[in-house]
Amino acid sequence: MDTAKNISSLPSIGMGIGFRKEIEEQILESQSCIDWLELIAEHYIGRPPERVAEVTRLNEVFSLVPHGVELSIGTSGDLDARYVDDLALFVHSINAPWFSDHLSFTRAGDIALGHLTPVVRTWKTVEEIAQKVRHLQGHVGLPFLLENITYYVDFPGELSESEFISAILEQCDCGLLLDLTNVFINATNHKFDAREFLDQIPLGRVVQVHLSGGTKTPQGLIDSHSSPVPPEVFDLLRYTVRGAENLKAIMIERDQNYPANFEEITRDLLRARQIWTLTVSNSCS
Repeated sequence: MDTAKNISSLPSIGMGIGFRKEIEEQILESQSCIDWLELIAEHYIGRPPERVAEVTRLNEVFSLVPHGVELSIGTSGDLDARYVDDLALFVHSINAPWFSDHLSFTRAGDIALGHLTPVVRTWKTVEEIAQKVRHLQGHVGLPFLLENITYYVDFPGELSESEFISAILEQCDCGLLLDLTNVFINATNHKFDAREFLDQIPLGRVVQVHLSGGTKTPQGLIDSHSSPVPPEVFDLLRYTVRGAENLKAIMIERDQNYPANFEEITRDLLRARQIWTLTVSNSCS
């Protein structure tokens, strides 16, 4: 599969939000500013009929994109074949344009860690992950996006984070789900320049962007998806959009502290849309 070509020809699906049952009513009432929904794949794979009915209802109104949290592509060994088969069925059942998961591992052998854990950045790991992504894309038959994660302990390795991400994307020819809040949090906690990081990764492979708000603690920032998108992250979006010629979708993540007034979220959606639209318009003028 020529993934690079497929990325450039993917449909632009606009502004989205992560679907959560707690805000389902507000999402349905805000169709004028929400184009698509991201679904946590594990909430629907192998689930009872009522979950299937829920997806059908949503798919009548919105484009849907599955986002996994348990692929664990950084775990040594082969991918879970049954999981991949079930994922492929789900992806195609909702006519998704692409699917995604995290550049991390969530399992060590048979032990579920319950956390997106960073992998050690070595050339051997690059090769192992790239091989698994190639298999995954070939099996599912659609472009796959890897997402950069936050990390609170930076394991030493042969490559920097930007080198590691770039090498994997090049070797497996896949797309990037760029979480700009994760970039901001990592840059703040580990004291590097977020814009320099963005300059060092292949922005042309960015298909989708995640935006969210975190939590400030005495120990540093935490990726909690619990607050509005901060101005610094919107600044990074403005910087990113200029170089991300294959960007097809932007979305807001909110997983807790749901606001009583949903306008808190729709304002973030509108601001992101304006940044994207204005930047693209200026680049074409």
